[in-house]
Amino acid sequence: MPLIRPLALAVLLAAAATAVAQTPPKRFAQPATVRELLATSQPSDWRPLDPEHTLYLDLAAGRVIIELEPLFAPRHVANIEKLARAHWYDGLAFVRLQDNFVAQFADPLNSKPDVGEKRLPAEFTRSAQGLAFTRLRDPDTFAPEVGFVDGFAVARSGAEGDAWPVHCYGVVGVGRDNDPATAIGTELYVVIGHSPRQLDRNVAVVGRVVMGIELLSSLPRGTGELGFYEQPEQRVPIQSVRVAAELPAAERRPLEVMRTDAAIFQKLVELRRNRKDAWYKVPAGRVDVCNVPVPVRDRVEKPEHERADKRKP
Repeated sequence: MPLIRPLALAVLLAAAATAVAQTPPKRFAQPATVRELLATSQPSDWRPLDPEHTLYLDLAAGRVIIELEPLFAPRHVANIEKLARAHWYDGLAFVRLQDNFVAQFADPLNSKPDVGEKRLPAEFTRSAQGLAFTRLRDPDTFAPEVGFVDGFAVARSGAEGDAWPVHCYGVVGVGRDNDPATAIGTELYVVIGHSPRQLDRNVAVVGRVVMGIELLSSLPRGTGELGFYEQPEQRVPIQSVRVAAELPAAERRPLEVMRTDAAIFQKLVELRRNRKDAWYKVPAGRVDVCNVPVPVRDRVEKPEHERADKRKP
């Protein structure tokens, strides 16, 4: 007998997905699930994506939305945005899809003109000082402390030490050769498998997919070494990559991300740590930093009677 019926599994996965659907205005005094907790959230618990640091990667199958994070790799992020604004990525292709690891795109023909930086210093870690770090109390195998900074899973060696982004599902990193300076953003990869934490502090992490990851994780697996596609026709072409700010406001997806420094996020972490869903019989009592997806939703407009511009003087 299967552990769970397919329909019930679909419901559970939908409730825990990073990109959440609009929640009805029902309120729960004691939320038992993430879905119920999200129904209690307030507008102040969410922040909008910054269009200046958001990429729209368009494939024939649909759009992948990437939030960039300049806090940890500012020069790499700046170069990626420069390449995107020059439309340098248009016409590139996913050249590698390694099962349970990464999807990677590049310029397979080396036909693109030189744009932007030619070499960049390694931005694998940064000082932990000054970061608004929301720490998990749970132990971690790879770092003394883990938690969240501005919606990103982050590890650190201590409040006065170094901090670095963690390779969770959906993370975007910069491909490189053995020389760290060769990582300039002309090759990017997205984690589409179990968290490859061995990459932490060895790669410049520049962002994460906030919507459309299923378009990448479902791509055909490469049959060559390291998952590279062996034939040119196997590659998956990229139609375009745009900085969201380039598009008219009406053409942008108005997404909001839950603030990881908000009190409601701590409640969400506890619900992930000790599941109260009726299906769970033995709560885990612990949670891995990569098993706490940060909710993303379409912007919720305030009710008509709450809008400042509609209030009577």
